[in-house]
Amino acid sequence: MGNMEKTLSANVKDLSFFYGEKQVVNKVSIPIYKNSITALIGPSGCGKTTLLRCFNRMHDLYPGNRYQGEIWLYPENQDILHRDVDPIEVRMRVGMVFQKPNPFPKSIFENVAYGLRVRGVRRRSHIERAVEVALNQAGLFEEVKDRLDSNATALSGGQQQRLCIARTLATEPEIILLDEPTSALDPISTAHIEELVSELKKSVTIVMVTHNLHQAARISDQTAFMYMGDLVEFGKTQQIFTKPKDPRTESYITGRFG
Repeated sequence: MGNMEKTLSANVKDLSFFYGEKQVVNKVSIPIYKNSITALIGPSGCGKTTLLRCFNRMHDLYPGNRYQGEIWLYPENQDILHRDVDPIEVRMRVGMVFQKPNPFPKSIFENVAYGLRVRGVRRRSHIERAVEVALNQAGLFEEVKDRLDSNATALSGGQQQRLCIARTLATEPEIILLDEPTSALDPISTAHIEELVSELKKSVTIVMVTHNLHQAARISDQTAFMYMGDLVEFGKTQQIFTKPKDPRTESYITGRFG
């Protein structure tokens, strides 16, 4: 394995995506660095969320969708878009948190234990330990430890989103995908999640779609700017926001379109 791969969690190579005949991602290549936050930015409909969902083969759930190109996961050096790779296995390794918190209508405990049970983990002691670790990682354990059996839907919006992050963390994924994780939350909950995400990158790699440019500038390490399905520019976040190389990036960042 080359030095480059040692610093990467994944590598997107010439990725295109089609909904039926309609192409929405055009030959995008992006390195995803290990233990860092990569932000995908761009106006609505530019292909960011579509690209994000390729990482865990979410599009397989709908007929007529197709991928071209590759997404390599390291250190196994495995192309997760290859037809021989099981999408269920991919989703265990690459977790996803959605824009709107979506806890299952079960107890807080069972929400976090869900992925472990799907994986076939049966030992109660193992599940209990994993649930506590994940809730701690998501900064939620102290708030809910006395009511793990109560329904998750009774939690506040910010707590529900942290619960969804804990649920994702429980199966120990290598990469977590965040699709606008704070757009449905108030400013205080948003700050909580941003702090949490910055802390989580010590143990996982994060790829995040955000419409909030301040958020991308605050917490991401690398930024990819997409427009009309193309990757316009990719680089260190500070460079993208202070010295963009492409005039379209500059126009978007300064609010002239999008």
